[in-house]
Amino acid sequence: MENKEALNTLHDIKNLMEKSTKFLSISGISSILVGLYACIGTSLAYFILEKQTFPDTFLHIPLLNVATSYQLTLICLIALGVLALSLLTAVTMSYRKAKKVSRNIFKDKSVYRLLWNFFLPLLTGGILCFSLIWHQHYGLTSSIMLIFYGLSLVNCSKYTYSDIRYLGYAEILLGLIDSFVVTHALLFWVIGFGLLHIVAGIYFYYKVERQQD
Repeated sequence: MENKEALNTLHDIKNLMEKSTKFLSISGISSILVGLYACIGTSLAYFILEKQTFPDTFLHIPLLNVATSYQLTLICLIALGVLALSLLTAVTMSYRKAKKVSRNIFKDKSVYRLLWNFFLPLLTGGILCFSLIWHQHYGLTSSIMLIFYGLSLVNCSKYTYSDIRYLGYAEILLGLIDSFVVTHALLFWVIGFGLLHIVAGIYFYYKVERQQD
């Protein structure tokens, strides 16, 4: 009986320490919404880009090319719009979830540690992608986005739910595959930022959030 009480006490202490050092107000619904935003953005990009179809292409998916600077500008605006909407959704839903447990995310040190570890690789990859676009080397931009986004998730997972690192591993692997198949960047982009986010959000909602409730 005493051993059981001691184990329960240790478990409670572990939970308290985890709550004080980790940010646990991430929403699975926000991940699903981010995935949907990415799918919508990819659909818009698909109709903007020039299409070329060859009989030996992968799954007969048309090759997509940036033919004009106007198309490039539109694609960049769509990507920035998806990013801005995704960040706004994640922050808003995390704020509401944290508020339910009387936690202010703007005064939580764990939030700043999480953000620093998330945005450092992400900004590095973003600057690298901007440099490639500036020099009109578009081929590897999608794979770099996926790889550095995956690194961001793995890097920040120690400051939130550790399961997030598995999404990061999947993004990195997908980005590496994409680097060898440079003709279908949009397909890998929608899988990585769209479908994987939706699947991860559903898993997180049913396996983590509902158990907490």
